[in-house]
Amino acid sequence: MTLEWLGYLAATCTTLSFVPQAVKTLRTRDTSGISLWMYVVFTFGIACWFGYGIFLKSWPMIVSNAITFGLGALILRLKLKHG
Repeated sequence: MTLEWLGYLAATCTTLSFVPQAVKTLRTRDTSGISLWMYVVFTFGIACWFGYGIFLKSWPMIVSNAITFGLGALILRLKLKHG
């Protein structure tokens, strides 16, 4: 028996944790409390995790990091647009 289910559980929890921030940022357009450099480094790091997941052929890593990258990039784009 593998622990792949644990990877899916972890991926689901960490990915869903970004949804409230993305929704709030989209609704309010308020990015004043968000660190630009944190999101630059974070988004880059998620892209690296995505690539690593592809290398390992790990679907939990691939799917969760693709979604998290999209959410992080959205927040970063809004931060760049609205300051």
